[in-house]
Amino acid sequence: MKQLTDKKRHELQRLAQRPDEEIDLSDIPEIREIPSDAVIGRFYRPKKQSVTLRLDADVLAWLKASGDGYQTRVNRYLRELMTQRRAS
Repeated sequence: MKQLTDKKRHELQRLAQRPDEEIDLSDIPEIREIPSDAVIGRFYRPKKQSVTLRLDADVLAWLKASGDGYQTRVNRYLRELMTQRRAS
């Protein structure tokens, strides 16, 4: 990633100090809810964090039986559960 020049940094600081009322949002539609066809992770990749997780042996065997990528599936299952819980 390129480093900001002093000129750009100064310009960004000046813009950040402007009150919100001065920002023209007329050409930007308001997003009231996430579209049902939105795909999480399509353009945004959350930072991954390594953890140690203890699972029951039968649960782990079930996950691994589906083939490679079981950790990715665990993450996807947990994200789906998180999304459902947030919605309710």
